[in-house]
Amino acid sequence: MHRARWIIVLAATSIVPCLPLFADQEPFSPPGVKSAIPENSPGHKAKYSHANDLLIRGTVFNDRALSLQGVKLRIRRADEKKNRWETYTNFRGEFAVRVPSGADYEIVVETKGFAKQSRSINAKDGNAEEKLIFRMEPVSGGKK
Repeated sequence: MHRARWIIVLAATSIVPCLPLFADQEPFSPPGVKSAIPENSPGHKAKYSHANDLLIRGTVFNDRALSLQGVKLRIRRADEKKNRWETYTNFRGEFAVRVPSGADYEIVVETKGFAKQSRSINAKDGNAEEKLIFRMEPVSGGKK
């Protein structure tokens, strides 16, 4: 019984180092046999390159210049009403979102106790990165 286990372990250790060699290759299909999913069908995922995307990143501060954690950011295209991207700031008040370039975007920043802010972003000019800083203003009677 122990010998069978060792054979399985040895076989697995000899196969595992070879797996990265074949990871980037297409699955094998015999000559003359087409893939089950054609490239132009709806079930086929096209490869998307993020090379031309716009990186929107920044920091959110409160009125005392301290970074705010957990602030909600919503991004939408300027010509649409529905938000397409949503994220929150990290523990340092920072955020980063990658969006396709070639359109105008609007980013809305909101958190409890502070007035909602929005800003427009032009992604048509070919910039690779947009840096933003938000300074949140407290609402009267709200918690800080």
